[in-house]
Amino acid sequence: MGRGVKAAVIGGVCAAMVGGAGYGTYNVVSALNGDGGSGPAGSSAKSGPPSGDEVGETTEKFFTAWEKGDATTAASYTNNASIAGTLLTAYGEDAHITGVEITPGTAAGTSVPFTVKARVSYEGAAKPLTYKSRLTVVRGETSGRALVDWEPSVVHPDLKDGDTLVTEESATPQIEAVGRNGAVLSKEKYPSLGPVIATLREKYGARAGGTPGVELAVRHTVSNAPDTPLLTLTEGKPGTLETTLSASVQAAAEKAVKRYGESSVVAVKPSTGEVLAVANNRKDGFNAAFQGKVAPGSTMKIITAAMLIDNGVTSMNGPAPCTETAIWQSQTFHNITTMKPNESATLANTFMRSCNTGFIKLIDEKPISDSSLTREAQERFGLGQDNWQTGIVSFDGSVPASPGPDRAANAIGQGQVQMNPLNMASVTATAITGEFRQPYLVPFGLDDRKPATAKGLPRNTASQIKQMMRLTATQGTAVNAMSGLHGDIGAKTGSAEVDGQAVSNAWFTGFRDDVAAAAMTEEGGHGGDAAGPIVADVLRAGG
Repeated sequence: MGRGVKAAVIGGVCAAMVGGAGYGTYNVVSALNGDGGSGPAGSSAKSGPPSGDEVGETTEKFFTAWEKGDATTAASYTNNASIAGTLLTAYGEDAHITGVEITPGTAAGTSVPFTVKARVSYEGAAKPLTYKSRLTVVRGETSGRALVDWEPSVVHPDLKDGDTLVTEESATPQIEAVGRNGAVLSKEKYPSLGPVIATLREKYGARAGGTPGVELAVRHTVSNAPDTPLLTLTEGKPGTLETTLSASVQAAAEKAVKRYGESSVVAVKPSTGEVLAVANNRKDGFNAAFQGKVAPGSTMKIITAAMLIDNGVTSMNGPAPCTETAIWQSQTFHNITTMKPNESATLANTFMRSCNTGFIKLIDEKPISDSSLTREAQERFGLGQDNWQTGIVSFDGSVPASPGPDRAANAIGQGQVQMNPLNMASVTATAITGEFRQPYLVPFGLDDRKPATAKGLPRNTASQIKQMMRLTATQGTAVNAMSGLHGDIGAKTGSAEVDGQAVSNAWFTGFRDDVAAAAMTEEGGHGGDAAGPIVADVLRAGG
């Protein structure tokens, strides 16, 4: 134990390791089944959380084997030896990481932080590698042994289930993504763009004119997402890739989503469809802003209101009574508890107060049918046909024709409707211009993509929707979030109930002059309280 690791791991518990050689040999043999097998003959398996002594002993043995490059032995000290062994083997053989030195920090109960210093070498090129991670020691369910609770993040914090590490010449050259004004958009300065840039590199790297380098990268074998570079050993020549993003709006979006966990936002330019910003603040790294599929809550009332106007059911100043409850095919719908009924409400009043019952009572009017909302979404707003060509993977919404209670639920953004912030930013852009311009992140001419098309809205409908959104921003549910913004502004709030969640998802979409944005915050509650400030910050930067 020449490095003195055990003392550092145990910290203040003053434990001593005994029987090291024989015990270690037993562990190697018996742990290969994943939980370490059963205890020695005649002994009973221990139970309860591992003691400080056991945490120190297990961690020391695991680290020592890992440092030696002995993947089989290191894996035997985990509760999933097969999976751990595969990844630890790849660490040396595929990632070409050697000279591993692990320095543990002070254990907090059964959790041990540590720092790894190593060297990555490939075909004559080499660079040092340093990172921090953490492991937890648990009691084996059948063996009673103290074992490292296996997670890929033990090996590297960026690893998830199914990931592995590789060092090789990159499949595609690096790119230097630049914004609409020529500003370089790096993942270091704009963290949310990391997955986006990786996807753009995979798709357009060969077209951008660069040459590949050698990299240590995370390979996502399950999701088939592009490799995530961790360390560049040999610099290739990055190619320049022009995007529609605005550096100033992107910076505001990055900062805004940090207000609330599990938040996403997108901003677009309604006059062109250009995406100005995309940002996510999520633990799972998922690009929910472009790929999310969740109910949009009352922001959906933009499309529903357009459907009612287009079908002659009512108009902005026409009737849309806001009652305490509304019954549709045996299901009772309510408003938020603080909303006062208004039997003489107009559609504008019902829209700006986000009254559910006022919309539900109108979907039974002729000629509205089960498919009316679907047709409005597809034919007018360009949604739900799986044909958007943004430049990266995206979901273009889903508004299925739904019979029964879901017809009413869909109208208020619940039921079977699925959207993401990209979709709702586009909905707002279409609503205020009357034209559907498919959002895009890189020029269509780069790879001859064809944008999706739709009829858009009649001028009179668009005018009414835009005015109702203005009223919502200045007199309705969005007034607090939008206060202080100048120019031509409008908005719509939303909250979407989700099974299994105590708090609704918060939604908000709005516009300011020629910028439209939409945000969603999981379990954010009312749209104006969480998602609203995110959108307002982005709109403020876009002016």
